[in-house]
Amino acid sequence: MRRTNWRHPNMTAPESLSPLLTLHTTSSRSFSRSEIEKCVLFDGAELSTLWGLLDRCRTFDLADREVLIAPQDQIRCVFLMLEGECSVHIGTKESEPVALVREGENVGELSLIDDSPRSAYVVSKGKSRVMAIGPEAFWGLIHSSHEVTVNLLSLMARRLRGNNNTVSDSRKLQAEYKRHASVDGLTGLFNRRRLDEVLPRYLSRAEFEGSSLSVVMVDVDHFKKFNDSYGHQAGDLVLFEVGKLLRERCRPSDFVARYGGEEFTVVLPGAHAHEAQVVAERLRESIEEHVITQESGLQLPSVTISLGIAQACQGELMPAIIGRADKALYRAKESGRNCSIIAVQNE
Repeated sequence: MRRTNWRHPNMTAPESLSPLLTLHTTSSRSFSRSEIEKCVLFDGAELSTLWGLLDRCRTFDLADREVLIAPQDQIRCVFLMLEGECSVHIGTKESEPVALVREGENVGELSLIDDSPRSAYVVSKGKSRVMAIGPEAFWGLIHSSHEVTVNLLSLMARRLRGNNNTVSDSRKLQAEYKRHASVDGLTGLFNRRRLDEVLPRYLSRAEFEGSSLSVVMVDVDHFKKFNDSYGHQAGDLVLFEVGKLLRERCRPSDFVARYGGEEFTVVLPGAHAHEAQVVAERLRESIEEHVITQESGLQLPSVTISLGIAQACQGELMPAIIGRADKALYRAKESGRNCSIIAVQNE
C-alpha cells in the first residue's frame, strides 16, 4: 500500500518529547491510513477531519528492549503502537511484565490527562514503531472527535476493570497465602503460629465478658515408639487421624491447633475446668476407640492420648495458661498416660 506523507514541512517535535525520543524521531518516516485505522483510539472516527492534528505527531523506531517510558518521566505524550509491541513492568524493567501494549493500542494517556509522573516501565519487545501524540494534538483530537473521546473512555474503563480484577485476585492470593501460613500441612488444623495470634484474643474477650475459658494440651502417647515400629508414614497417618477426631468432636466455636510434633491444643471458650475435662474425656475415648487403617489395608494398633487442662485465671496471659496446661499434661503422662488431669489454679 502506498504511504501518504501527512507531515508538515516545518513540523517540530512536540514540546513534551524527551531528548531520547527526539533523537529517535525520523522525519523521513510516515504513517499510512491503514495504520491509523487499526488503532483502537480512532475506531469509527472520521479521519479526514483529523489529518491536520495528526500532522503534528512524530513517529520513531525503538530497538529491542529499548525503554519507551520510565517511572517519573515528565514526558507528556500518548504513544500509539504502529508496529510491534511493548511490555509494561512495575518496579524494575527486568521484572515480570504485568501487561502488553500491542499493535494498534496506546499507552501513556493517564499521565497526560492528570499531569502526573509515569509509574511504570514500558519496554519494546523486538523492534517497534511508535507515534507520539503531544498534549496540543491530543486535546485537539478529543475536542474534534466524539468517537475518539468515547474510545478513550472505553479503553480507560477496561483498564480500570482489569486493575480491579487484579486487586481482587491479589487479595484472594494474599488470603490464600495467609491461610497456608496459618494451617498445618499434615493435619489441616491451625498451627502454632495461628494459636499464638488468637489465644491472647480469646483470653481478652473472656476477661472482658466475665466468662470462663479453658485450654487443653493433648499429647499422643508413646508416639516415638510407634514411629520407630511402624515408620514415619504410619506416624503421619496417626497424627492426621487424631487431628481429624479432635476437630470433629469439638464445637465450631472451639479452636483446635497442632502445637508441634505430636502435641495439640484445644481452646474451649465458655468452659470451666470440669466442663473442659468432660470434653477432654470424650476426646480421649473417641481416639482410643478409633480404628486407623493404612491404604494397604493394614490396621494399625489403637493409639491413646494424655491431656492437661487449665482454666484461665484473672488477668492470665497466654504463656502462663499454656504452661499450667502443659504441667497438667506432664502429670497425666506420669500417672500412666491415657488420662486427663486438671491443672492447679495459680500453679
